Amino acid sequence: MSSYRVKNAGEEMDIDTAYENRAFIPGGDTYPDRWQDDARGWREAEHIAGRARLNLPYGEAAREATDLFLPMGKPKGLMIFVHGGYWRMFERQRWSHFAAGATARDWALAMPSYTLAPEARIAGITRQIARAVTHAAGLVQGPIVVTGHSAGGHLAARLACRDVALPEAIKARIARIVPISPLTDLRPLMATTMNRDLRLDDAEAVAESPALLDNPRGIPVTVWVGAEERPAFLDQARWLTEAWPNARLHVDPGRHHFDVIDGLRDADSPLMAAMLDGL
Repeated sequence: MSSYRVKNAGEEMDIDTAYENRAFIPGGDTYPDRWQDDARGWREAEHIAGRARLNLPYGEAAREATDLFLPMGKPKGLMIFVHGGYWRMFERQRWSHFAAGATARDWALAMPSYTLAPEARIAGITRQIARAVTHAAGLVQGPIVVTGHSAGGHLAARLACRDVALPEAIKARIARIVPISPLTDLRPLMATTMNRDLRLDDAEAVAESPALLDNPRGIPVTVWVGAEERPAFLDQARWLTEAWPNARLHVDPGRHHFDVIDGLRDADSPLMAAMLDGL
């Protein structure tokens, strides 16, 4: 464990503990398997119904592929969901069922995978997600809303930063970005044991931290975080809204780091309203 320690309500804790979620959520270890089971059932049903286009490549690497879930009628626009896992874990197939809220509101939803650390560095993953968004935008017309959870929230926020290359026509279509429980300042992660995989150094940590970068595209941003999250994640959410004048913070009552995304499954949830109302 790292010897780096952080303050929390007057006490000190190890930095790895500060960024640990499963141990502090009742039944935390069960969530990944539950997500996988629910996602499998949803994906199979949508595929049979002809509303799922699976394994669409957006690049040459093995994990550079997207699943696209379609509504029953013509899509009003495109949502993109980027999964989390500290850039080191998981794949798009574990989250398929979180497309339900979007498709029920007549939006298409694209879910890309990306190459994981340590095979890829975070800067490279950011470039992959930009390519994934560019590819998905060519499949569905209309406005684009980008969201992501945890590390995926970081990647969603990075798309608002001017150093991320996107075609001008696609930049103009991004109507809203909603990072959910995002990591926005990566410098603390250099002191965690996970950095053995992430390989962050000072230069990359700064360059890949949305809270340290400008947001010149002026895209409306809502940072969504659960009220019951770890203090480190509440800080990370707050840092971005303090840094970006056009970003607002929403703290979701009673939600922790794993169930904060449940609203994506419900077309009538406050989270889906923040995503799509008015578009």
